[in-house]
Amino acid sequence: MKKLFALIAVFGMLFMGASIFAQDETTETPAAEDTTQVAEEVVTEPVAAVEPVAAEKEGGLAVLHTTLKTKFIEGGAGFMGAVLLTLIFGLALSFERVIYLNLATTNTDKLLGAVEEALNDGGVEAAKEVCRNTRGPVASIFYQGLDRVDEGIDVVEKSVVSYGSVQMGLLEKNLSWISLFIAIAPMLGFMGTVIGMIDAFDKIQEQGDISPTVVAGGIKIALITTVTGLMVAIILQIFYNYLVSQIDGIVNKMEDASISLVDMLVKQNLKK
Repeated sequence: MKKLFALIAVFGMLFMGASIFAQDETTETPAAEDTTQVAEEVVTEPVAAVEPVAAEKEGGLAVLHTTLKTKFIEGGAGFMGAVLLTLIFGLALSFERVIYLNLATTNTDKLLGAVEEALNDGGVEAAKEVCRNTRGPVASIFYQGLDRVDEGIDVVEKSVVSYGSVQMGLLEKNLSWISLFIAIAPMLGFMGTVIGMIDAFDKIQEQGDISPTVVAGGIKIALITTVTGLMVAIILQIFYNYLVSQIDGIVNKMEDASISLVDMLVKQNLKK
């Protein structure tokens, strides 16, 4: 999982760098005469006006990509780069958690049935073998409980509760970092806005007059960082809430399955 996180982060930073360096090649706009000529050609050629849907989608994505890169440069590479890094690292951690939680999800009903069948047919060792061959925190908790059956039901319950807390900690790993990136992204955006406003007022002071062009341009550039920071926070917040809901579901299954395991072991002892 650590290697996966590192790969996602590295690829994200490489993509960010490539996008910035490619900005010079994609931001060149045609002259007014060329635009007029192109418009006239489109009007005079009705066949060329009807384009496939796929081409329109590709063109829309290209325009969106170019617009995002342009706004990134306008907002300032310093603060915009910092906000983008929070997005890259936050998404890397989120993807790592999503994969981990999907792998940790287990069909507890099926596992309980297999463990009960193994207990009836082959005893505790057979049930432990079933747990060893099953992935997920529920199987690990079952194994810890079955490993201490000889010490009594009370010890099994304590072992299940203690190891359940350990597994819950593993499920919640890196969530604090994601919440940190959610908080930092808007702060960086607001800081970039404040610094941009200060720069705009410095230009007004240098000119000695309030020019609408200078004020509007400075404010627009300053607010770009705020918008970007809020967008990053919203994206990461969605992933965070999804991860929390997944963890809550897994924990509930762990608790229900643990109670069922203890009841199963009590029945086995009564049979003996």
